Amino acid sequence: MPIDPDFQENREVAERHLDHEVWGPVNPPGVLGIHGTIAAVDFDICTADGSCFVACPVDVFEWLETPGHPAADKKADPALEKDCVVCYACVPVCPVDAIKIL
Repeated sequence: MPIDPDFQENREVAERHLDHEVWGPVNPPGVLGIHGTIAAVDFDICTADGSCFVACPVDVFEWLETPGHPAADKKADPALEKDCVVCYACVPVCPVDAIKIL
């Protein structure tokens, strides 16, 4: 199932990570929520394919270790989402539709 396109209406901010919000629920290691608002990544479905890293022209993503998560032991964290130029290049290359650009 892809990222919830209405996650801001359907979820609450559970915490902050670096300079972005994390939308809950969050219950590590199995449930990690959605990281980011401008460049949002659903950590619960991200499989660490890495295509978003290649596609992003401004290097918004950084690897974040997520040991024990069933989908992958690392995630594409939108650590620099404030630099996102809203080009949407990362969206179509994600094989599991884990990214939403707002």
